[in-house]
Amino acid sequence: MSLLSGLRVVQIGGGLAAAVCGRLLSDVGAEVVCIDADHSSRLARYLNDGKPLVAREALAVADMVVCEGRPAELRACGCDAVALRRENATAALVLISPYGQTGPEADDPASDLTLMFSSGIARLLTGQVDDLAEAPIRPVGEQSAFIGGLAAACAGMHAVQPHMSGAVIDVSIEEALATMAIGELTSAGLHGRNRSRKRASDGNGATVCILPAHDGYTAISPREDRQWGSWLRVMGSPEWGHDPRFVTKPDRVANWDALYSLMSAWSQQHDKQWIADAAQAARVPSFPLRDLAEHLASPQLAHRGFYRTIELDGRAVQVPGSPFGISTGRAARPPQAHGPLPLSGIRVLDFSWVIAGPTTTRYLAAMGADVIKVEAPGRGDPGRASELHTVLGQAKRAIVLDLKRPEAVDIARSLAEKCDVLVENFATGVMDRLGLGAAQLQRHNPNLIYLSASGLGRTGPESHAVAYGTLLQCYAGFAGLNRHPDVPPRVGFAWLDPMCGLMLAFVVAAALWQRQRHGGVARIDFSMIEAMLWTLADPLLQTQCGAPPSPRGNRSEHHVVHGAFRCAGDDAWISVAAEREEELRALCSRLAGQDLESWLKDRDAADAERSLRNAGIAASALADASRLAVSDHLRQRDFWEPYGDGLLPGLPWRSSFGRQFGKAPGLGADTDSVLAEVLGLSRGEIDRLRQSAALGPETPPRLGR
Repeated sequence: MSLLSGLRVVQIGGGLAAAVCGRLLSDVGAEVVCIDADHSSRLARYLNDGKPLVAREALAVADMVVCEGRPAELRACGCDAVALRRENATAALVLISPYGQTGPEADDPASDLTLMFSSGIARLLTGQVDDLAEAPIRPVGEQSAFIGGLAAACAGMHAVQPHMSGAVIDVSIEEALATMAIGELTSAGLHGRNRSRKRASDGNGATVCILPAHDGYTAISPREDRQWGSWLRVMGSPEWGHDPRFVTKPDRVANWDALYSLMSAWSQQHDKQWIADAAQAARVPSFPLRDLAEHLASPQLAHRGFYRTIELDGRAVQVPGSPFGISTGRAARPPQAHGPLPLSGIRVLDFSWVIAGPTTTRYLAAMGADVIKVEAPGRGDPGRASELHTVLGQAKRAIVLDLKRPEAVDIARSLAEKCDVLVENFATGVMDRLGLGAAQLQRHNPNLIYLSASGLGRTGPESHAVAYGTLLQCYAGFAGLNRHPDVPPRVGFAWLDPMCGLMLAFVVAAALWQRQRHGGVARIDFSMIEAMLWTLADPLLQTQCGAPPSPRGNRSEHHVVHGAFRCAGDDAWISVAAEREEELRALCSRLAGQDLESWLKDRDAADAERSLRNAGIAASALADASRLAVSDHLRQRDFWEPYGDGLLPGLPWRSSFGRQFGKAPGLGADTDSVLAEVLGLSRGEIDRLRQSAALGPETPPRLGR
């Protein structure tokens, strides 16, 4: 049985984000039908493939209604929340728009390009630049629609949990995009800090960088000292490897330009795949930058059955299938959920770390789940070294277990028996070797939904590759396409990890729905590369149906005006997009005989943005996180949450049922209370575990970040 078999979804209108939401729901088994679907582009035809067209009467029996449009547009076509509720009193209503259904900018015009600028993503996408004359750009493949659609699917799936009824979800695509850079937002909200777009020092190159190869490029990430030593051996132990300038990571950061030149001189002598294979053999994370055509012939993706074939424009093409590997068994006696929030009463055992997994469990905690975060003794999750844990750890409980000790593994196993969901993103094979694999734990707890997230999945010829999200962006082709034609590829910021967080929180909610509705329990094998390619459907289709995609910067074949322009001030830019004839006339009227560049160059970007939007033209100044922190629109929408003397960013959606709040816990702060409450251990039993070092050193829980 498909995961969402029996879930009835009505998708209204021609918005791409709504079509993405419907595509994801359909890919995991929901019955998705359309009222007035868009088929005007190749991407829209793929997204709406297999979704029957129906009359408005279908709304009466829907479990979820997904509709995209600005508030005035939805009111005009009778698709606002009030009108839809008259036709179905209990369905979850998911409304998607550029800036949300409320707030002073709610009815402003927008496009994929301008949303990337207003959300701050265009400023971060490709990483720091050497020359601020290089214009910020949007990512390839209509990504604002994909991120908005994923946020809608995630929130909507929580809203249709069987004990919920009549919830309303308000998804702002701008907010969904902004939360992709959650670390930047948190730093600005708490400290008022922004990272310059101009490259300083290594630009994070000592952590992950792209090297030129004989036949393209290869990305490497020898971020730890042992990995650096292994990487030097891959390069043949060059004499310069002993240079004092490169001995420690701070040394490599300080002398990055010289180091990069030396590595590049070596890498250009070798093929990109050879470099990556040699690095992986030494357990150094590395992947070649692939063209999308190479992924269509991937043995790894073929093994996992990722692609499916559809007929599009008279030809058979390969398109992404479900981004989740899912198998289901029978639950013993699935508990019935209840409470004010979608996941009230649900307990999650969280073995994840860094960004993707903690983002997932942040959403689950916000939706009411009791998330128990398991960390190793010492420093715990690397996110604790920055503001990441402050925001991603909210409303969770934290315990320390030293899984190198059998007593700690026994505790983990006992906790899993008391949980509904387990989330882990260790390297392939680690949980099985610990005795904490899915088959082992589900034997003792047949109600346990088990989610594994990894770079390339748990099966297939590449399943044991060492991977990070930023490297997989390179491997997928995303980094190579997100650039101006004359600029070499850069890694860019960590886009894939937070995007996967949305997908994973969605599939957990889907698995919980299935467990309660049909009594099935899921084992989910999630591949980050498949998730990345799922969102690259447009360039994948272009690869098969036309000229292969190439770096285009901000150029567009569908707009008469589409680009980024300088304004008055340091690194001040504005994006402008005009597609229809009436938009072009309005723009020309506003310019009063000047060309657009001349009209903008001496103007304040924010003033120009307001002037153009008032004329009905999609335009957005290049935002940074600090600008978002003082945005009147975002404040009126309660996007920012007070935290001490600062602010923390909220969720990428507003909902009628709200969310669960709570500060991020200190390392191991809840170990004793969790063991006593969940497992019923006595004070003496907990003390004996601590004396055995199963709970880490015999020190009180640390209350730091």
